[in-house]
Amino acid sequence: QVQLVESGGGLVQSGGSLRLSCAASGRTFSNYAMGWFRQAPGKEREFVAALSRSGSNRYYADSMKGRFTISRENAKNTVYLQMSMLKPEDTAVYSCAAAYDSSWYAVPVAAYEYTYWGQGTQVTVSS
Repeated sequence: QVQLVESGGGLVQSGGSLRLSCAASGRTFSNYAMGWFRQAPGKEREFVAALSRSGSNRYYADSMKGRFTISRENAKNTVYLQMSMLKPEDTAVYSCAAAYDSSWYAVPVAAYEYTYWGQGTQVTVSS
């Protein structure tokens, strides 16, 4: 089992920034590729960003490119999502997820590829 706990959400004005953190425990963190997803009220869960076990390969949803940065610190068992130039449409519950992967460089982007999920943290962007 891997336990994931997100933090760092909150209320921010349009154009502002937030950094989300996701602390993992329970298994060897470096064995897992990590991802962030979000879900807004009344909408489907949406892929945001993903990062390989190595931390060298990243993938972003098109609407997040240039604004969001995913990173990880394996020594701290933590993955981050730095969000800038936030827009009201970024308002959602953001959840991190872990995908066991034998590849050091794979970047899973589909929700079904992830086994463990956090509870999520609310991000609200006001206009």
